[in-house]
Amino acid sequence: MTTPDFAAYIASLPRVLAGAAALFRDAEGRVLLVEPNYREGWALPGGTVESDTGETPRQGARRETAEEIGLDVELGRLLAVDWVHGTARPPLVAYLYDGGVLGEEDLKAIRLQEEELLSWRLVPREQLVEYLPGALGRRVLAALDVLAEGAGTVELENGHRAG
Repeated sequence: MTTPDFAAYIASLPRVLAGAAALFRDAEGRVLLVEPNYREGWALPGGTVESDTGETPRQGARRETAEEIGLDVELGRLLAVDWVHGTARPPLVAYLYDGGVLGEEDLKAIRLQEEELLSWRLVPREQLVEYLPGALGRRVLAALDVLAEGAGTVELENGHRAG
């Protein structure tokens, strides 16, 4: 009997990307968005989890936040996990953490990573879908609902509540 090569078996498995971001708000409840220079549209501070280094989603969100906007803060609880299946890339598991409420001093301390970002702004809930269409916008709205309800983490599929 032949024993299969475990490394070959692992290499044959499907790949999934992992992304992690932080949801920051100001005292008025507006959401902090960033404008990337490498694609159109807006995003949350965050990015790809560097799993090859052993980085966890929480660590990735914190690292990306520190790199992108210059704020190195302890992130709060996990608000949402979203399975996003697109056609242009492998499936993505997106983790969204509570970044908390930023005060005036925090907002003044924001320093953009010029290699990746053009600008930032605070956007009220009712305008979020104009800036964040599709699954990302639905994910952010679901996370805001979780915060308002005091509920636990929400499971999403392409930004829609699962189950």
